[in-house]
Amino acid sequence: FGRTGDDLTLTIPVAYSELVLGTTLSVPTLDGRVGLKVPAGTVDGRTFRVKGRGIPKKSKTGDLLVTVKVAVPSELDDAAREALAAYAAAEKASGFDPRSGWPGA
Repeated sequence: FGRTGDDLTLTIPVAYSELVLGTTLSVPTLDGRVGLKVPAGTVDGRTFRVKGRGIPKKSKTGDLLVTVKVAVPSELDDAAREALAAYAAAEKASGFDPRSGWPGA
């Protein structure tokens, strides 16, 4: 955990597929774990606010700020490599360009 004032911060590694398809993550807090719904199409680096799960104070409790960060595998087996290559081909065929609108494109 990190801390900013009364808020706690946490970065959670996720798979690319979890961001694309959506998932529910089990996130640690100071008093147990909570489920955090990550909607389909979430971008890498997005921060979610879990209300009331930060540092407790007399007047109010801070929040837990959870940032999702894609973990890239260093190695893939043959089946995963083939599946990823097929996905990349389908993505390209659909016209998706991740640099569309980017100044250097």
